[in-house]
Amino acid sequence: MNLKEVKGIGDKSLHLLKKLGIESEESLIEYYPYRYHFIKRSDLENLVDDKIIVDGVVETIPKIFYIHKTLNKLSFSLNTGTRILTVTLFNRAYLKQNLNIGSKVTIFGKIDKNLRNVVASEVRFSSLLKETIEPIYHTTNGITVTKLAQWIDQALKNDFYVMDYIPKEYVEKYHFMNKKESIFEMHHPTSAQQLKKALMRAKYEELFLFMMKMCELKENKSNKKGLQRTIPFKEVEKVIETLPFLLTSDQRKSVEEIYTDLTSQKRMNRLLQGDVGSGKTIVAILSMYMNYLSGYQSTLMAPTEILAQQHYENANKILFSFGVRTALLTGKLKTKERREILAKIANKEVDLIIGTHALFTEDVIYNNLGLVITDEQHRFGVNQRGNLKNKGITPDVLYMSATPIPRTYALTLYGDMDISSIKASPNGRKEIITLLRKEEDVKEVLTRMLEELKKKHQIYVIAPLIEESDKMDLENVEELEQKMNRAFGKYYKVGVLHGKMKGIEKEKVMFDFQEGNIDILISTTVIEVGINVVNATMMVIFDSYRFGLSALHQLRGRVGRSELQSYCILISNYETERLDVLTKTTDGFKISEEDFRLRGSGDLFGIKQSGMHAFKLADVKADFDILKHAKMDAEAYYKSDAFQENFILKEILKKNEDLD
Repeated sequence: MNLKEVKGIGDKSLHLLKKLGIESEESLIEYYPYRYHFIKRSDLENLVDDKIIVDGVVETIPKIFYIHKTLNKLSFSLNTGTRILTVTLFNRAYLKQNLNIGSKVTIFGKIDKNLRNVVASEVRFSSLLKETIEPIYHTTNGITVTKLAQWIDQALKNDFYVMDYIPKEYVEKYHFMNKKESIFEMHHPTSAQQLKKALMRAKYEELFLFMMKMCELKENKSNKKGLQRTIPFKEVEKVIETLPFLLTSDQRKSVEEIYTDLTSQKRMNRLLQGDVGSGKTIVAILSMYMNYLSGYQSTLMAPTEILAQQHYENANKILFSFGVRTALLTGKLKTKERREILAKIANKEVDLIIGTHALFTEDVIYNNLGLVITDEQHRFGVNQRGNLKNKGITPDVLYMSATPIPRTYALTLYGDMDISSIKASPNGRKEIITLLRKEEDVKEVLTRMLEELKKKHQIYVIAPLIEESDKMDLENVEELEQKMNRAFGKYYKVGVLHGKMKGIEKEKVMFDFQEGNIDILISTTVIEVGINVVNATMMVIFDSYRFGLSALHQLRGRVGRSELQSYCILISNYETERLDVLTKTTDGFKISEEDFRLRGSGDLFGIKQSGMHAFKLADVKADFDILKHAKMDAEAYYKSDAFQENFILKEILKKNEDLD
């Protein structure tokens, strides 16, 4: 059935629904609630806290009091059967016409200690069951939860068809309910127990399909032969010997693992994950040098032009004397420059090409591409990564990520990849000292900043917002700029950087900070990836409770990039216990474990923003036990004869988004 046939859905609604990813009757039916509101009536004689939900009858005509132009309050008496309560609602004068004496209502609100007065947050006139489970849906401006629920109900009334992707043997093994029944239950829960069964079934199906796709990817990759290479490792050692630092044991181990991959018969598909500032870049450069020694071209794709420029300069500095020809390919190149670089790539006059998404545009023709490296891999969509990989015949692939993932989860989620981890920090660097301070301690923070500035060191100041918000009382870039100028502007240069600035403006600010022309850089999280200023020794993060631990750790990694002692000051009046984790460790793997425990997988992996598989219902952390069973079952089923005859499942796996 076409969505237009659902009563109440017109052209405007179709456009709004598309924003939610709803473009068909099937996607409307399978647009599940993201949470549920469990409504249970309060026992006024045995309250656990001051929050109540009570039924009652209106006893008096409501009175309205106007406190001032923008504030009014409405009050009336409510008879609960055991007590008479005085109910007050603010700015709800319009409800008076519905609150007639004798009207039956349900009140949601907070009650005082004497159990007499209630400040209500909501009044409902429709009768509710003693215990009710209400589904809550994600919406968008122009669509209310009520309206969305009505449309879903209309679609559910039709004789719709759904495909059950769970093989019969597993439906029987786990006693799963019928799929159609589970869909009804998720939209109209009949009990907490039945809802749990429905969610379990839906999550298992989602994770089973995901793990089947992983099995397919793993199978495809294991069948792909790698490029034939001969790489004399002693030549790689010569480059290592020229480095101005010693490789850590983790870096050396990663280099050796990549060398083994490149010289093996199978195609490399490896994830190099390492903590912020752990030295993944030098591993990537050495990998590209190995690839160069075997006669192939390499590409390294970075998410920002600044980071691409940084990688280009580092690679050039290290490999130029060894005869490696390097090129930088970004979107800002002028037509003539771009044409010249493209010609050199096609004629194999360049061995190593570093750039942004410009690396995989149609006009880029590689000459014997043998290695594809993607930095900060979760920032690119799977199609972008796939496009670059497909530029070669069977190039080896290395993904890099500075967001460490707990190993247990990484082995499951990245089951089709080999994983190298760098935990140790480069030799000679001091551990960043992290301090947690309240807003009232800002004078102490300013004093510490001044001490660093006097040493001719530079400072990052992080604000979570670009402009003022009426909803949240947060420090923003403009306010911080004024405050920093008042405190330091007479003697020190203050700069501003945020996501709404044009690319050329951002680059100029970043360049000035790198060159030392800016002493204090006030920024949003756009600096999380892309700036390497060794003279920056302090970071001050306002409203730090607004960030996840992993995000804060990423930000903190912008300082402490030299032998100088560096500091990170977190300013927050809230969630100090959670943030205190960062004062006790700089180990990104431990922090990711804690962040994973506290926030779940979506924030940690960047699932919502990235090309990584985004689950509708399943949460990798909360549902890890289901995931383990789904993984075990999928691996067994993939090898079975039953799968070879399951053409529907085979087809859906082909249609699914490529996770490669």
